[in-house]
Amino acid sequence: MARLLQIPTLSDDRGTLSVIEKILPFEIKRVFYIYNVTSPRGGHAHHKTCLALISLGGECQIEVNTYGEKSTYTLNSPSMCLLLDPQDWHTMHSFTPNTTLLVLASENYDAQDYIYEEPQPQ
Repeated sequence: MARLLQIPTLSDDRGTLSVIEKILPFEIKRVFYIYNVTSPRGGHAHHKTCLALISLGGECQIEVNTYGEKSTYTLNSPSMCLLLDPQDWHTMHSFTPNTTLLVLASENYDAQDYIYEEPQPQ
């Protein structure tokens, strides 16, 4: 089930530093980022892959459907992380200009890991 995680963040007169160390429930095997978005992204779930999504700048909405139960999350701070379990069918949309969405994944890319059929209420 999707959940928000506060990333440990330190601030002083030099700026702000957020640290992702020993807080994710998985080992990071793949890193990618999404930007210059002109239409919704995602639209799938996974068999094995867990994800951590962080907006490094700008804002976007993440719609999550877990076994027919829907939730919407707003990512607009680099100190907040949305954790997605494999069964969390997700779509990212409503990107503001210059948004960069960082994605940390528990598995390497595997086309067979993707589920494109959205879950229906039971």
